[in-house]
Amino acid sequence: MTPARGRCAALLAACLLFTLATSSAEKRPITERDLFQFTWIADPQVSPDGTQVAFVRVVVNDKKDDYDTSIWTVSTRGGEPRMLTSGTRDTSPQWSPEGTRLAFARSVEKDGKHQPPQIYILPLTGGEAWQVTKLPKGASRPTWSPDGRTIAFNSATNADDLAKEACKGGKDKDKDGDKENGGDTDKGKCAKPEHESDVHVISRAIYRLNGAGYLDFTHRNHIWSVAVGGGVDERIKPKQLTSGEFSEQEITWAPDGSKIYFVSNRSLEPYYELPQNAVYEVPAGGGESKEVTRLEGGALSSISVSRDGKRMAFLGAPNQPVRSYTQEDLWVVDLAPGAKPRNLTANFDWDVGSAVFGDQGSPRASGGSRPLWSADGNSLVVLVGREGRGNLERFDVATGKNSVVTRGDQAVGSYVEKPDGTMLVVRVSTPTNIGDLFVVLPNGSLQRLTDINHKLFSQLNLTEPEEITYTSFDGKKIQAWAQKPPDFDPKKKYPLILNIHGGPHGAYGYIFEHEFQWMAAKGYVVLYPNPRGSTTYGQEFGNIIQYHYPGDDFKDLMAGVDELIRRGYIDEKRLGVTGGSGGGLLTDWVVGHTTRFAAAVAQRDIASWAAWWYSADFTLFQPNWFRKPPFEDPQDYVERSPITYINEVKTPLMLILGDADWRTPEGAGGEEMFRALKYRKVPTAMVRFPGESHELSRSGQPWHRIERLEHIVNWFEIYLQGKKIPGYVPGEEGAWK
Repeated sequence: MTPARGRCAALLAACLLFTLATSSAEKRPITERDLFQFTWIADPQVSPDGTQVAFVRVVVNDKKDDYDTSIWTVSTRGGEPRMLTSGTRDTSPQWSPEGTRLAFARSVEKDGKHQPPQIYILPLTGGEAWQVTKLPKGASRPTWSPDGRTIAFNSATNADDLAKEACKGGKDKDKDGDKENGGDTDKGKCAKPEHESDVHVISRAIYRLNGAGYLDFTHRNHIWSVAVGGGVDERIKPKQLTSGEFSEQEITWAPDGSKIYFVSNRSLEPYYELPQNAVYEVPAGGGESKEVTRLEGGALSSISVSRDGKRMAFLGAPNQPVRSYTQEDLWVVDLAPGAKPRNLTANFDWDVGSAVFGDQGSPRASGGSRPLWSADGNSLVVLVGREGRGNLERFDVATGKNSVVTRGDQAVGSYVEKPDGTMLVVRVSTPTNIGDLFVVLPNGSLQRLTDINHKLFSQLNLTEPEEITYTSFDGKKIQAWAQKPPDFDPKKKYPLILNIHGGPHGAYGYIFEHEFQWMAAKGYVVLYPNPRGSTTYGQEFGNIIQYHYPGDDFKDLMAGVDELIRRGYIDEKRLGVTGGSGGGLLTDWVVGHTTRFAAAVAQRDIASWAAWWYSADFTLFQPNWFRKPPFEDPQDYVERSPITYINEVKTPLMLILGDADWRTPEGAGGEEMFRALKYRKVPTAMVRFPGESHELSRSGQPWHRIERLEHIVNWFEIYLQGKKIPGYVPGEEGAWK
């Protein structure tokens, strides 16, 4: 190299280093309020010709403290996404078979309230979307028939609703009141009742559901259809195809359009039995439903029919032996009388159909994915969770042999294909990206279609977590991650926050976690392990905590804290612990079994297993977690309840609770811990969120999600950083803002 070239090369290198340094310096730490600028992609669908992907774009509406959803599309060759619909509650996009129309569900606002969603059709050749249903209880999950002339959908509308709607329109009224023509009878039917009762008469053990509220057993979710072949000017009355005491889900057309398959549990009180359901079929024109197949001694979901209509795939798990955690398998059954399902993954000890979770899944319109048949029908693609990762794998239908479709430190969420099976599109999240769309190329690499948060994320100094594997007390290997501050210096000592996941059968992993990135940006090292009981590590590892929860998982968590302290950059006098749901239970357990933590925040917790058994929104009538109910074996519930060890708690504890959380009702958790600690004069505060369910951290109102983060870190700032933040002791209420 000549001296001149050497000087030029040195100059270019210096310029490059300067540019990189400047670029890094210009980036800022992520904040809790960046949530307002996040954009989420949900429910992607590939067009029949494979040229476009329609998806739901979800954004925060900060004026209404809610989320807006609209339908957008992006070319499979890349480029900027473009808006297809202008509604604020548009979801469930579905391409017509010929690709010239898009069906979707829309909820419009009336008198300040969003009405039940209805089905609309958007002509892609031009023009406005038109409404094709107008049912009192709405319509959801539109699904096109193979010939594009009919849309099947779900609705909870019943005969009484239709009669009331007819009365509103004056159709049942007879001005003359002529008895012979039904005048008086019609007037009676349309007479306004003296009093509309709001009293709930409860006769079932499961009568309300977290996030959904009280269950209405007079409104079952049935299958309807509506003819749509004639276009915007045609007004066809929807037809109800199924009826009865039971709801139907997962509408799936037979390829020849002659019938519709669906999944249903035909038990009035299913909690008296171990999980079970079946696949049924109903003629496309309506008629009697009949059973197609079932998984003997188990439950199934995610049904998918082969293109030739001869076979069906689904995910399912047997319920024997009774476990706390049971992996699902991939099954195939011939659609012929007497055929029995065949398990393709019986010897495959990874999580089929599920993977890892984070706090930035789409808060609305999430959609879902099913096993995908190959074009030739010889294989199936499905999501698999392995050691904190979520990727797609292919399974041979004849042998069950598997092969990798996608790979990497990532979490595949939705996965969909072109109708002929020749193109695969995935939504992928990583620790530094919320979730974007990619085409899967034949060699398994990903071709990016969207960069939906580029403008915001290009300004943020986000960092990858460090994967850590350590050995617990009994030799088990535990996988964990450490999210460090962006300017991390291994020579310094940092405060630590141990963050415990819920479930307990769930998994952290390679997925975006706003909470962890933000805590790290505030100067904390965040440790998030997958202790025993976590998924993505095999059947035995997940189920080992059955009848021993909490217990040895606590030891796994403490071993993780010890591992980071051993590395030299953690100040062991500034340790904090938090977790939600099952993680909230374990947080309560931690402070009752060690005093090493300077502060703790238990979120959506369980303090008394017995109180929870009696009040949660689902039952433990089966011996999955406890062998017997609390009135038959009270000591087991006492020994495994954190409230039992309340006299050992010296750690300042904050409780985060949702007022509408029926998954972990506050009376069985935070209320007990708070009152007991106040009696004992241990520093404690309870933060309650009006109207919020168990999903507060993932899909709660945007401002509530932000305030939740602020309260958690405020507590740690006080007790780990020595800061003065008012609002958490008597006499300073409300001052924290």
